[in-house]
Amino acid sequence: MHMMKAIAVRPGQPNSVHLAELAKPNVNQIPNGRGVLVRVLKVGVDATDREINDALYGNAPPGYNFLVLGHESFGIVEEVGSAVKHVKPGDYVTCTVRRPGGSIFDMIGRSDITSEEIYYERGINLLHGFLTEYYVDDAEFVVRMPIGLKHLHVLAEPMSCAAKAVQQAYEAQRRLQVWDPKLAFVTGAGQIGLLTTLILRLRGLEVYTFARGEAPNLKSEIVSGIGAHYVSTNQKSLKDVAAEVGRPDLVVEATGSSAIAFAAMEVLGHNGVEVWTSITGGQRTVQVPADNLNLNWVLGNKLLLGSVNANRRHFEQGIADLALGEVTYPGVIERILTTPVKGIENYKEMMRLLVEDKQALKVYVDVAEG
Repeated sequence: MHMMKAIAVRPGQPNSVHLAELAKPNVNQIPNGRGVLVRVLKVGVDATDREINDALYGNAPPGYNFLVLGHESFGIVEEVGSAVKHVKPGDYVTCTVRRPGGSIFDMIGRSDITSEEIYYERGINLLHGFLTEYYVDDAEFVVRMPIGLKHLHVLAEPMSCAAKAVQQAYEAQRRLQVWDPKLAFVTGAGQIGLLTTLILRLRGLEVYTFARGEAPNLKSEIVSGIGAHYVSTNQKSLKDVAAEVGRPDLVVEATGSSAIAFAAMEVLGHNGVEVWTSITGGQRTVQVPADNLNLNWVLGNKLLLGSVNANRRHFEQGIADLALGEVTYPGVIERILTTPVKGIENYKEMMRLLVEDKQALKVYVDVAEG
């Protein structure tokens, strides 16, 4: 049996990141000829991986005492089952993260909105992730990436989450019969904030993207590069900007701070929608102007929307927007990919960068050449 290396944690045990071994998978492990065997090239890591290593959440798959990390995958197809038509050996691919449970939503290909309490997520909960040498999965979850986007590799998964967040806002706003948003605020300029800014610019909105750091910095250069406005919250608050340019039609919250998620509610315009995308794992309590918010949300017909995860249609939309972004704002998107780590055996350096390097916008592991 061929064994392969993986970066794993022991769930529930803080700072247990280690090098694990597991058997190389086989394309025939997926029934009905639907298997796709992928050689892993690169895997992005983010705050989710850091928080799983901090033992804030995450569970090992049944029969294992470890969980392989990594949910942002990029690889090359090595072998496909007889029923697989949309990818072939040699194609570049990414892969969705969540796998179906038993709810009606799972059954119709919408595991991203499962109604079940337990999530099956590769590299996060009850399923091994992609930070290993090979994986095999059902063709349904494998998404082809155009060769011309190979240099954006691990951004496909975060882009799918941004694509879903924006798409969900537009879907929900059909309630108004007419919704033609002109102005958006994006709070947070990590990968989700920046990619959301890109998507909204491609849809023609004027966008203000908020982050703590003062310009000029890498985040501000990327925001400017895609024709949006960067605002340092050290210099101006959301309320200051709303007083200057008007209240936004859309707010997408991507800071990881529940305090900012609530503060943003105070600036949203009439008939507007605010989308929360942050996973806030702490126990923080903040005071909010509850009467005022309640009154203004009722009188303004405003909507608050939670958005998590993504299905293959969001991946496909996100990849299409990456392609459009590349030709609209050449060379800007790849600047998000700041911090490569060479090889699976450098797992300690990977985690150190995630924890300590505040300049690292995107840490990813170069698993193999290809």
